[in-house]
Amino acid sequence: MTLSNIKTVSIRTPQRVAEISWFNDIIGGDTEYLGVLDDGRRSNFQHCRDITLTAENRGFSSILFPTAFTVGQDVLTFAAGVAPETQSINLLTAIRTGEIHPPMLARAIASLDHMLKGRLILNIINSDLPGTRENPDFRYRRCAEIIEILKQAWTQERIDYKGEIYQFNMPADPVKPYQQNGGPLLYFGGTSPGSREVCAKHCDVFLMWPESEESMYATMQDMSARAAAEGRQIDFGLRVHVIVRETEAEARAYARRLMSKFDEQRAKEIRSRGEDSRSLGVVRQDELRETADDDGYVEDILWTHIGKVFSGCGGGLVGSPEQIIKKLNRYMDMGIRAFIFSGFPLIEEANYFADLVLPHLPNVSMPVLQNRIPAETPVTPLTNSVLV
Repeated sequence: MTLSNIKTVSIRTPQRVAEISWFNDIIGGDTEYLGVLDDGRRSNFQHCRDITLTAENRGFSSILFPTAFTVGQDVLTFAAGVAPETQSINLLTAIRTGEIHPPMLARAIASLDHMLKGRLILNIINSDLPGTRENPDFRYRRCAEIIEILKQAWTQERIDYKGEIYQFNMPADPVKPYQQNGGPLLYFGGTSPGSREVCAKHCDVFLMWPESEESMYATMQDMSARAAAEGRQIDFGLRVHVIVRETEAEARAYARRLMSKFDEQRAKEIRSRGEDSRSLGVVRQDELRETADDDGYVEDILWTHIGKVFSGCGGGLVGSPEQIIKKLNRYMDMGIRAFIFSGFPLIEEANYFADLVLPHLPNVSMPVLQNRIPAETPVTPLTNSVLV
């Protein structure tokens, strides 16, 4: 697919902008060498706090807090703990549906949204609950019902819900968010048809992992059509690793250094820990890696060796600032409006990216752009409404 024949799919945000986010190590994995657990970068509160504040100070719009049953930080607990130390960055907080009783999940979200004065985005996760193997159709149904309950809680006077799994009739006052016009934005990733249907019907941004441009564009076309069938438009996001240096040679040399202590057996052990390690999305990342050259590259600067260690996002962009910026502009031409970057180690690579790439991107906050954060304090039970 050449730049001249890229056609942007139907998306919610027509402006040529992008929300630029960084990634946090609250589930472990920050390291100087891929496949090596790094005791000096342990996933404790202090280290993850430092990553958050680095991202904020360097100008990233948002930071992703993922979730997994691994050594590290619980996502809602950490987000609440670090929230008072932040001033401007959005916290893109992963919520695995089914872990928390839906009304109490809504209450926790409302509390966090008020702490942040609207700087909260939710990344909806639909994988198996840790320690279980669940029927996928049940998971899709549960995920959809919980999202429907949250939206009732945010937009109606009562939660009056009659689903196959959940039935509630209760007041919504305890769960009103700070954000207006629909509450926090919902980001969602998932390759299976069931996951795509949930996102098309209920969510705001469909998150992808790196694949060939043709493959990602086909996914975007499919998702845009699914959303249109529901009378909706959605935006698209890309979760991708990055290595940027002054020259392509330096960037590729650093990629080789990252792999210099790689051990196949140890990597398999680390990779198998992820709840998403059996997902269709991971299978597609594996298939992409099989098309790479001997150094792990597909297309021009898309590097796939990261997937040898981590389930989930298995690809990264490796190159000079000019190469990275050109690639990101291609993605924006396709219709991508949100990027979640990471690099190893996280703090050091955030600084490289902030110095060399971030100033050249049209960086925005999606909650602001989508008119979710009010200009003045909203009237809610946690601010200044009349208590009853």
